[in-house]
Amino acid sequence: MARTVFCQKLQKEADGLDFQLYPGDVGERIFNNISKEAWAQWQHKQTMLINEKHLNMMDPEHRGFLEEQMVGFLFENKDVEIEGYKPVEK
Repeated sequence: MARTVFCQKLQKEADGLDFQLYPGDVGERIFNNISKEAWAQWQHKQTMLINEKHLNMMDPEHRGFLEEQMVGFLFENKDVEIEGYKPVEK
């Protein structure tokens, strides 16, 4: 049976993550309050950020920047701004 959470990002009940994917208190907060769907949205944004800003995950400053963006996206309803990216118009 799938684990469900009330997703703070999507503001609805949805399938929760299977296990804690991120360490520490932030990871616990994500595990308890973010759905698989919202996490997948973040992973897409994260990949774009890493590629466009040439982030090095071995650099503590870059990891801190990415965590700040992640918390803003998942919990504060902030959109991730990626320079030069223009969404496809529908």
